[in-house]
Amino acid sequence: MSELQRSPVLVACLCADWCDTCRDYRAVFDALEHEFHAQADFVWVDIEDDEAALGNVDVEDFPTLLIARGDELAFYGPVLPHAQTAQRLVQEALRGDLRAGADAQLAGLPVRVRALGDARRRD
Repeated sequence: MSELQRSPVLVACLCADWCDTCRDYRAVFDALEHEFHAQADFVWVDIEDDEAALGNVDVEDFPTLLIARGDELAFYGPVLPHAQTAQRLVQEALRGDLRAGADAQLAGLPVRVRALGDARRRD
């Protein structure tokens, strides 16, 4: 999907390679991407390898899911590694039903994560 064709919905998983739960969640996240790839952009973010994309954001719980519509945060928080929960969140985001409260610490995070995903797709 080119930058001009990319989806307004971004779904990112913020995880760490050393986290067993994150490694287990990768299959769930990949299945979500397979199911919704035509409707949303997906980015797996390793908090250590991709720390520049995180800026000053400190991820405390794993896995943490970030969902944005355009550059506006729709959801940010830890999720249990259940496929149905993540699937429901993505469906709600696609319908425009998710609204996250403003958080100054998270300002710009969707833009940086989207740029990371765009760079990976170009490589």
